[in-house]
Amino acid sequence: MVIVAGHVVVDPGQRDAYVADCAGVVEQARRAAGCLDFCIGPDLLDAGRVNIFERWESQAAVEAFRGDGPGDAQGAALLAASVAEYDVAGVRPLT
Repeated sequence: MVIVAGHVVVDPGQRDAYVADCAGVVEQARRAAGCLDFCIGPDLLDAGRVNIFERWESQAAVEAFRGDGPGDAQGAALLAASVAEYDVAGVRPLT
């Protein structure tokens, strides 16, 4: 399993529009083979931060979906980013 997690920073005045523009990507990802979860959402405390969480069955599934990354408009809106991929060896349910 692969987890992609982190955040991006956008202009606080543009954050809601940025998140709304990501809806199509979220819908597409959730339909993709190997996608277990995919979420892009506004941070509750930081007006410019957008949190990212993805969970995939495999690295191959991530790569098949990823393509070239964010579109030009989304990429241009980013002021900073801290996102990483994590290879997961084991899972322990909390519920």
